[in-house]
Amino acid sequence: MATPDHALSIGNRLRHYREHRGMSRPVLAGLVGRSAEWLKAVENGRLQAPRLPMLLRLARALELSDLADLTGDGQTIPVQVFAGERHTALSAVQAALTDYRLNDNGSPPDVDHLALRLRQAWRIRHASPDHRTQLGALLPGLIGDAQLAVRARPNGERREARRVLAGVYRLADFYVAYQPAPELLWIVADRAITEAHEADDPYAIAGGAWSMVQALRDAGRWAEAVDLASDAVRQLEPHAEQGPDNWRGMLGALEAEIAYVYARRGRYGEAWAHWAKADVMARRLGPDYRHVQSSFSTPVMAAHATTLGVELRRSGEALRAANGFDANEIASIPRRARHLIEVARAHYQRDERHAVYTLLDKSERTAPETIRYNAFAREMLLGLVNRPPSGLREDVRTLCGRVGLAA
Repeated sequence: MATPDHALSIGNRLRHYREHRGMSRPVLAGLVGRSAEWLKAVENGRLQAPRLPMLLRLARALELSDLADLTGDGQTIPVQVFAGERHTALSAVQAALTDYRLNDNGSPPDVDHLALRLRQAWRIRHASPDHRTQLGALLPGLIGDAQLAVRARPNGERREARRVLAGVYRLADFYVAYQPAPELLWIVADRAITEAHEADDPYAIAGGAWSMVQALRDAGRWAEAVDLASDAVRQLEPHAEQGPDNWRGMLGALEAEIAYVYARRGRYGEAWAHWAKADVMARRLGPDYRHVQSSFSTPVMAAHATTLGVELRRSGEALRAANGFDANEIASIPRRARHLIEVARAHYQRDERHAVYTLLDKSERTAPETIRYNAFAREMLLGLVNRPPSGLREDVRTLCGRVGLAA
């Protein structure tokens, strides 16, 4: 394929590769979850260049191995460097999700026992530095048994089984996220909502919406993400006061997601307004509360404040939020590691490279399987390879090796 002029904009380069692949705008846009109108605006320069996650989706859809083909940078930037590797258990999880057997032998699994297995899996997910490996071992059996529990029961007895199956899909969302199989993310998010609706469970519906909002957000479908989260809040609110704490925790988690979407869009006022709503709920639930799916809690609200500052390009605000609490208060080990990456992003915006290295190193030591699949962390590490902090060149290369980057 002919290589376009390096002086061309990202939009023009995108059009070049799309046309050479013989793709129409609707086809390419559909592959990355956007509209043909959006793609046309990017190609024509009416919209600014997409951020890294969307550029990666476009590069994969166009079968480009080098992200520099889209960005025009002179240096080779392998797509795989940012996309993360394929976890060893992904094929088994994928097989469980796409096993469409219609006839089942044997007695259906006990639903109460399935619910216990699901609760144990959630605990393992939050307590394990190698959380992906742990989930990869548990999910194939859990998915298959939960699906069988629904199929093998008469229609009138399926509600509890569907509620558990919806929870299994929400758990699977954490495993398939940020792996090179984006279709699985949409499958589990959609199924989580569908099974929750079949169970007629407002809390489970809201939990499925929470998962789908993140998929929409990372695909750049901002308005849809906000609309879905807002609708989930409206549907859950009438039941929340009479429900358990987790129902109110889900309300707070949805408000925090809306804040995150607005921050991604650069909407300062709306982002902090929804963060404030979520923070009120977290303080109301108290310092010992933590929502199992979303990790929503008072420490995580401080972590969200850090992320909002980073996304809004207010690094000073991000670092003040980070310095306002102890990251060790975040109970979930993977969530703690992600927060350290977010603090590193704030320092990266200020070109404070020693701090960036220290935080990424700490994140990797906290939960190696978080940083290995985090595109922001991988981008920062490549930046440190090109401009290492004084005296830390070999340390940076060693960290890259631990994360799976060829430095």
